[in-house]
Amino acid sequence: MLLILLIKGIIIGLAASIPLGPIGVICIQRTINKGRTSGFLSGLGAATADTIFAAIAGFSLSFIISFIKEQQTIIEIVGGVIVVLLGIKIFQTNPISQLKRQKRRKNSLFEDFVSVLFLTGSNPLAVFLFIALFATAGIITDDQSMWLNFIALAGVFLGAALWWYVLSSLVNHFRKHFRLKQLWWINKVSGVVIFVLGGLAIINVIQRLIF
Repeated sequence: MLLILLIKGIIIGLAASIPLGPIGVICIQRTINKGRTSGFLSGLGAATADTIFAAIAGFSLSFIISFIKEQQTIIEIVGGVIVVLLGIKIFQTNPISQLKRQKRRKNSLFEDFVSVLFLTGSNPLAVFLFIALFATAGIITDDQSMWLNFIALAGVFLGAALWWYVLSSLVNHFRKHFRLKQLWWINKVSGVVIFVLGGLAIINVIQRLIF
């Protein structure tokens, strides 16, 4: 029973993390520019936020879910704006300065983790994704003990963390083949992609309001 719950949680964590949105682009960009540890810890920030959302969905914290539903439009716009601004920042980032900042590694890595934690947290609509995934998998129920629910949540975190470890390791494997000029272009392309994704999110909200 425990092993099945853990495995189901891992599968849900993987399913929620694998689609490459702005967070995936950020982790790839940081891995290439700063190394695997930076990319992986950035991913752990996302995994932590996703686990919090999974807990809200799993423990039926209805007052939080109701708030998210009521403020959905505002939340989506704010999240889109944050992503757009991040895209601009990455576009303007000089890879040389990022390489120099590796001397302040501890502070830099902590910032990598926290920044993605809050960025992922700016999209609490992910709660509804976990509600759907939990319903499909049939785990985390009201008549189940709190301990078993925590086992499932631990699986969600492990699944998400596993994906970010695999992704950052694969990108890091090819990192040594990149030159400084290529890193500069990667920053530009990553910034544009993230900017566009944020812009599309905002446009989607505006279209929904108009039509």
